[in-house]
Amino acid sequence: MRPIRDMETIQIEITNACVLSCSNCTRLCGHHPDPFFMTLEEFDIAVDSLLTFPKMIGVMGGEPLIHPQFDEICRRLHAKIPPERCGLWTTFPEGFERHADVIVETFGNILLNDHTREDVFHGPILVTSREHMKEIDIHYAAHHCSYQNCWSASITPRGAYFCEVAAALDTVLQTEQAWDVEPGWWLRSPFHFASQIEAFCTNCGGAMRCAARKDTEEKDDISPAWVVRLQQYGSPKMQKGKFEVFRGSPFSNQAPINTFRGDFNYFRKVASKYGLDVIRQPTGYLRPIHASSS
Repeated sequence: MRPIRDMETIQIEITNACVLSCSNCTRLCGHHPDPFFMTLEEFDIAVDSLLTFPKMIGVMGGEPLIHPQFDEICRRLHAKIPPERCGLWTTFPEGFERHADVIVETFGNILLNDHTREDVFHGPILVTSREHMKEIDIHYAAHHCSYQNCWSASITPRGAYFCEVAAALDTVLQTEQAWDVEPGWWLRSPFHFASQIEAFCTNCGGAMRCAARKDTEEKDDISPAWVVRLQQYGSPKMQKGKFEVFRGSPFSNQAPINTFRGDFNYFRKVASKYGLDVIRQPTGYLRPIHASSS
């Protein structure tokens, strides 16, 4: 498990609303009856807390481009952080092409995935590990979780988290475990994660590496405890029956490899919807440019 300061990115999640409802979404998109949209004040506080973080600040959702104040969010970020330290995670949804110019100006790094390909998979998140594993195994798995060890810490309107999946789970769990968003919160090490690990990793399937499902199926694998929680939460996805009760075993299958990540032409095709092209960076991220510049 990594200290937050060693992560290459910390995400600011400006919304958990999305135009899609992919299988096993790590932001639980499709389940939120009342998605959040971060206020400009909350966004300013989040950015200010990361001014001395030396690596990338990500803007993420849900789908961040559908935030009604996306342009202003970009302007405020650009005024404080140079583009080479700013990242955007997006599907480039139809109808928001007007944001192309501000995206090029603000973000030196973007990750594109419109989730339309048949080789994009997500493993189950909404599986309570306590239903399937012994306590000692839960904590061992959590400390070796590929999400925490490869992905990002996160800020939402509820606060800051050591893991972006934990942040998503708390939108439903509504715990008191979020950290205050203040300068230096990201200097915490795994020693300080104990209460968040107990609250979220015990209710998460991410570290179990169970069989993944195609995003395009738009169906979630959910353990019985989460079925009850989400029904009480008023999940639209549950009401539509877009789920299966998880009855698998931990570590039974490795998730299929998401081969789309190596297809540069796929990313160029997605970018072209906005009149943009992309340049692959040495880091593996993409830099957006106007197509006329390529």
